[in-house]
Amino acid sequence: MKREDLDALLKDMSIEEKIMQLVQIPGWSFEKDAAVTGIAENEATDKAKRLAGSILGVNGADKVKAIQEEYVKNHPHHIPMLFMLDVIHGHDTVFPCPLAQGATFDPEISRKGAAIQAKEAAADGIQVTFSPMVDLVRDARWGRVMESTGEDPYLNGEMAAAMVKGYQGDSISDKEHVAACVKHFAAYGAAEAGRDYNNCELSEYALRDQYLKGYNKAIDAGARLVMTSFNTLNGVPSSGNKWLMRDVLRKEMGFDGVLISDWGAIGEMVPWGFAEDLKEAAELAIKAGVDIDMCTESYAANLEELINSGEIKEELLDEAVMRILNLKNDLGLFEDPYHGACDERHKEIALSEESRNVARDAVRKSLVLLENREETLPLKDKKIAIIGPYAVEKKLHSSWALSLDPEKNVTLMEAAGEADKVSLYLGMNKAISADDKQNTIVRVAKGSTVLDNDTVIGNGEYHDDDFEETNERLYAEAMEVANWADTVVLCLGEDLGQSGESTSRADIMLPDIQMELFYGIRKNAKKLVTLIFTGRPLDLEHIPELSDALMICWRPGTEGGHGIWDVLSGIHSPQGKLPMSFPWVVGQAPIHYNAFNTGRPKPEEGPGDFTTRYLDCPNEARYPFGYGLTYSEFEISDIVLDKTSLKKEVPGSKKDKITASVKVKNSGLVPATQTMQLYLRDISASRVRPQMELKGFKKVRLFPGEEAEVAFEINEEMLRFWTIDNVYDSEKGKFKVFIGVDSATENEADFVLE
Repeated sequence: MKREDLDALLKDMSIEEKIMQLVQIPGWSFEKDAAVTGIAENEATDKAKRLAGSILGVNGADKVKAIQEEYVKNHPHHIPMLFMLDVIHGHDTVFPCPLAQGATFDPEISRKGAAIQAKEAAADGIQVTFSPMVDLVRDARWGRVMESTGEDPYLNGEMAAAMVKGYQGDSISDKEHVAACVKHFAAYGAAEAGRDYNNCELSEYALRDQYLKGYNKAIDAGARLVMTSFNTLNGVPSSGNKWLMRDVLRKEMGFDGVLISDWGAIGEMVPWGFAEDLKEAAELAIKAGVDIDMCTESYAANLEELINSGEIKEELLDEAVMRILNLKNDLGLFEDPYHGACDERHKEIALSEESRNVARDAVRKSLVLLENREETLPLKDKKIAIIGPYAVEKKLHSSWALSLDPEKNVTLMEAAGEADKVSLYLGMNKAISADDKQNTIVRVAKGSTVLDNDTVIGNGEYHDDDFEETNERLYAEAMEVANWADTVVLCLGEDLGQSGESTSRADIMLPDIQMELFYGIRKNAKKLVTLIFTGRPLDLEHIPELSDALMICWRPGTEGGHGIWDVLSGIHSPQGKLPMSFPWVVGQAPIHYNAFNTGRPKPEEGPGDFTTRYLDCPNEARYPFGYGLTYSEFEISDIVLDKTSLKKEVPGSKKDKITASVKVKNSGLVPATQTMQLYLRDISASRVRPQMELKGFKKVRLFPGEEAEVAFEINEEMLRFWTIDNVYDSEKGKFKVFIGVDSATENEADFVLE
């Protein structure tokens, strides 16, 4: 449809029709088994079902087509409805959770994954996904860190931009792509005390210099929607924050797409105490520029009265409606209201071999090896025990994989059983056959339940009537298997419901029942490899020092078992790097590598009296951002700069640059990929600057004895920040460049900006 046709359509619509374009209703309005998010119940009226401009939580091509057909037929202007769903890290094929994707330090992995998710979701009737989440996360107590790609603005932005490109392709009119929605704008990851839906207290400097960068990258990549956040920022709920939405998002960032509230967020301005009632909330939101009210009656019940009374202008309504009509038009819905949805095509492409292979590769690249004493990994022994609840757990996805079939997930037990020259046995009940004695023998025991009884999780309470009896039996079997094995692979982790929305935790340790299993196995195991399945950094207690090898497996998704076995068995060397720092104890949260130095930094040696310190643990993370081992060793040379001064960029002049390089040598015995990381530090500035900031990363794959040069370009733009004058600019002076394999690197060189 041409722009002039959209203008004519808008002009011919009634006030009621226009308002209802701004209303989103939940899937349960049409069916009881729809996948929905949120906690509120708001039964849509008949008017909403006839006229609401969008719906969330319904998928299934035939269902969507039936709803859309009836809706378009009965709509006064036959305008199609938008169908939206949280396709966060998978639709049918589920990829590692976003935090795990951050661990790959590989935007192409996220782009490929998002493209596959879009293809499957579009065929299944979805036109818009509420992804990527670009909230900068530094507090592991917040359950939604799982949905982000980590604590660093640069990495977050690169991964988010890649996801947007994967979801949307070259054009959202393409029937294999969907529109992406950047969330949650803004600064939701800074929720106080790591508690969901909470206030965020940030200076404008921190907001601009750290938290907004990732969103900006995703918007620059072309994201067609942005979602408001639940939190308040400086006392103003995001859905009513006119400065944030109109001045920053629309004017400064140039976003001209659809702005949608999160679930119920407009109505929640009332309990926040920012609006007296839903009428005032609607007025604040529409003035702030929020185009779609997700699942409240704020707009539907109040906008017409506000327009008639002159409290808001109809032009505001028209602006919002036109943005929604443009999105529908760009998706091609006026020509094909179903956006290519087809049940037969969905069945053909869902969980394809190609999709599974991409997901399996993503798992391999996301695994972070934290410890590997005496080269315990890869596995070499012939008698292997795989023990623990996550040896057999099918729920390897997260709470934000809404449309998958968990039975299609591959467990580690299943992957080991499929491997060549491996014979799999359950427990100790069966003797090894003569035919199997030349193979690697793997025995499996669950060992314990995932949770302690009565543990509160995201979707209620976990109960097991036979809990004590069950765990006693599982524990005894696990000890038998551990005694038999030469190496134990112990698979522990959070429950599916312990990470995600509304899963804030003050205690981020593993369940007691699993720790009992860990200590029991440690006493019996000759060698112990511990795998941790989690959606957040954890307080690992004594697991690191008592394990011979330790690896973070995250929430790995559909191909979790295959990808993990590929690395355990040595087919692939691990290459993941931590996208969030792992603390020693929860009391360090929030913790991040790019903090300020303070005026009294703790000295490297000595107690550091009257300096910034803890009395009972280190200041630094147990495992810092960017950390992760491979199966090989790498030697990194000193940094070589091609020059030591950089000229400040002047409009119209040629851009100056410095090339910083190191030589990287694989001094180990196996081929491996290392991720080289570039960090910069501004020594003195008009505002205090972080100790270091990630500005680039490159992967290099080397065979044993092979050496390569890795070079990074440094330009003036990389030195810019929000100065004391509140402008984004660089300042002349001294800088440090660091190149290493994690944020703890001390490999540095100096240069100046003239």
